[in-house]
Amino acid sequence: MPGQQHEVTFRFLAQPTDVNFGGKVHGGMAMKWIDQAGYACAVAWSGAYCVTASVSGIQFVAPILIGDLVTVRARLIHTGSSSMHMAVDVLARDLRKGEQRLATSCVMVFVALDGPDGKPTPVPLWQPRDDNERRLQEQARKLLELSKGMERLIDLHGAQAD
Repeated sequence: MPGQQHEVTFRFLAQPTDVNFGGKVHGGMAMKWIDQAGYACAVAWSGAYCVTASVSGIQFVAPILIGDLVTVRARLIHTGSSSMHMAVDVLARDLRKGEQRLATSCVMVFVALDGPDGKPTPVPLWQPRDDNERRLQEQARKLLELSKGMERLIDLHGAQAD
């Protein structure tokens, strides 16, 4: 049911097929997991097919190793008319030691599309419920303004190159 579920969590073990030649999960695999969790959260909130519009501020903070319990958490932090901003964190836990660390984080924007035409479609409004959610929403708004500023610079630069 749209407008109800604003958070999705995936949990699984890092597999030998997920790692690079250095024995750590490669960034592309972490980005795949991030996109999947963000997509699931966007669809759960909107009730519509969604596409990734942007990924901002991705940071690879700590490695993920084979056998780590990986938790990918996507949380809705802001809605526009058809867009949804998600904070996505990837956590890794060494099960033998019980130590958990932040491995990767970013903010993603998804756009909900209608079925036949693939045009943006409205999403339910999300309202923060506590101070932490209000802080995350404010960060999403700042990223949105930064993104718009970058688009203006690119448009200006492209116009000057013509």
